[in-house]
Amino acid sequence: MIIVTTESIPGRRIREVKGWVKGSTVQAKHIGKDILAGLKNLVGGEISDYTELLTEARRVAIQRMTQEAEELGADAIVAVRLQTSAVMDGASEIIVYGTAVVTEPVTD
Repeated sequence: MIIVTTESIPGRRIREVKGWVKGSTVQAKHIGKDILAGLKNLVGGEISDYTELLTEARRVAIQRMTQEAEELGADAIVAVRLQTSAVMDGASEIIVYGTAVVTEPVTD
């Protein structure tokens, strides 16, 4: 599956638009890690536990979007966007969306 943030794919043309696809997940913070993150916030620097949490959440959301596109018979997803939002105290949603398409190589 080709996944791009652009509206086109170099060397390929869009033959058919299958439709809008998306994937999302909601991840909650672990209370113990939240306390440690609060301490880290006092001294500054990267909060690696949260970085790992959000990296995994993005992976899951992209995997879900890709599965939806495959079920439609697409071989690519264009115009992909990612969003993060707080859905409640201590939990964040990652949503990824784009347009599922069928492509073919440019031959001319």
